[in-house]
Amino acid sequence: MGARHRKPAMIGAGAVLAIAAVAGGIFAFSGTNSNAAEDCGGLDTALQNNLTFIAGQQANPDAQSDARIQNRQQVVNLINQRRAAAGCGNNVQAKPEAGQAATSGEDCGGLDKALQNNLSFIAGQKSSPDSQSEARIANRQAVVDLIQQRRKAAGCAGDGGAADAGQGDANQGNANQGNANQGNDNAGNEPAQEPDANQGNDNGAAGQQVCNGSTVTLSGEGGAPAASSGTFPIGTTLKVTNLDNNKSTTVQVASVSGSCALLNNAAFEQVREPGKFLIRNARIEKIG
Repeated sequence: MGARHRKPAMIGAGAVLAIAAVAGGIFAFSGTNSNAAEDCGGLDTALQNNLTFIAGQQANPDAQSDARIQNRQQVVNLINQRRAAAGCGNNVQAKPEAGQAATSGEDCGGLDKALQNNLSFIAGQKSSPDSQSEARIANRQAVVDLIQQRRKAAGCAGDGGAADAGQGDANQGNANQGNANQGNDNAGNEPAQEPDANQGNDNGAAGQQVCNGSTVTLSGEGGAPAASSGTFPIGTTLKVTNLDNNKSTTVQVASVSGSCALLNNAAFEQVREPGKFLIRNARIEKIG
């Protein structure tokens, strides 16, 4: 990452996927912009990509969607701050899926489906609650409110199938619900496991240092320790070292992302500094 991507403050978990957007080449700089060293076209593209990702997760939620949406919303907020500083004034919206109305970018059928999916998830959590259900319900209710606002703005009629969606069950919203490949953040489908005793240790493994200057963040995915990458194919073994606390983890790439390396929840815990969701000073090595 270049110096332009080192922000003085990243806002907790909400900012964790900003690096994925940056590593994908979404942000661009321009020497011709008189207001700032930002290119409005690049920022608008970044904003649209993240809004499209959020819309996809809302339409097809799974067990990891809440975390992904929260993360991307904070990225959207950061991009909008940069757009405001650069004087960008375009009205940017999510890309419509195939068949969506070309006039407003909103399709009532798609919004109704998103509403039904989220209400079914809430109903399932209420019928079979666990220790995390209250937080999940609060997050999804915020999504429902946003969808209802979008339905109203798009002139959608009726209740969007809200009455039928109340018949959800506890399986709604799990990893089998919806397509988690939206935005290249593939959901881990493996059952949660305790980290292997050898994971998170230096183990003497050494390899070719790659992606110099890259930061490493949390993907929000569950399952056994693993990485996602847009640079290396699935099956590649990477060693990630947090140089600020000298903790390392060696994991395989299990899914695709827009970054050199993202760590899922279990892997990130092995190298995390307390309270931090971003490793600014990281070394990434390709082991095999």
